[in-house]
Amino acid sequence: MALQLGDIAPDFTADSTQGSISFHNYLGDSWGILFSHPKDFTPVCTTELGAVAKLRPEFDKRNVKVLGLSVDSVEDHKAWSGDIEETQGVALNYPLLADPDRTVASLYDMIHPNANDTLTVRSVFVIGPDKKIKLMITYPASTGRNFDEILRVVDSLQLTAQHQVATPVNWQHGEDVIIVPALSNEDAKAKFPAGWNELKPYLRVVKQPGT
Repeated sequence: MALQLGDIAPDFTADSTQGSISFHNYLGDSWGILFSHPKDFTPVCTTELGAVAKLRPEFDKRNVKVLGLSVDSVEDHKAWSGDIEETQGVALNYPLLADPDRTVASLYDMIHPNANDTLTVRSVFVIGPDKKIKLMITYPASTGRNFDEILRVVDSLQLTAQHQVATPVNWQHGEDVIIVPALSNEDAKAKFPAGWNELKPYLRVVKQPGT
C-alpha cells in the first residue's frame, strides 16, 4: 500500500557518505527531509544537491535534518561530491544514502515503473519529530526541485503544528495566517487577544503568532 500523509515514515538502516545511518535514531527529536534523486553524475541532481548544501544553515535553524538518496553506491556518492563542490561552489554537508538494492526506494515508493523501472524519481518527504509523514512531493526526473518552496512548507508545518492556524495561498513566514474553522470565536479570543479580521465566519485572518 502506498504511503499516505500521517503514516509513520518507514524506518531503515543504510550506508551513507557519513557512515551507517539508522533513520529514526538519526532523526531523534528533529524534523527530517528525505529526498531522492535518479542517479549520480547527472546534471539536475548536481545542482539540487549543491542548493541543499547552501541551505544547510536554514535547515539547521529549523531543526531539520536532511538526507539525500539514490540507488548508487557510497563510493559513487563520494566521487560525485567532488564534482558538486567544484561546479556548485559548496561542499556536501549532509548524508547521501546509498540504496543499490532499492530497499529504501521500495519502502518509500520512489521507483515509478512507468517513468523508469530502475531509477528513483525526485521524491521529497518531510517527516515530523513524531516520525509521521507531513508532506510528500514527487517531481519527474527532468525537473529540478524548488527547495525554497520546501523551506516555506517546513515553516508552515512547524507553525501550524504549534498553533491552531493554517497558512493561506503563497504564504511566506511573517505574513498573516488563518484561524482554523474548528476553533470557536470564544476560544479564539483567548488564543488571539489582539483580535482578527473576519472576512467570513470561516475565514478569520490574524497576524502570525510569534511575530
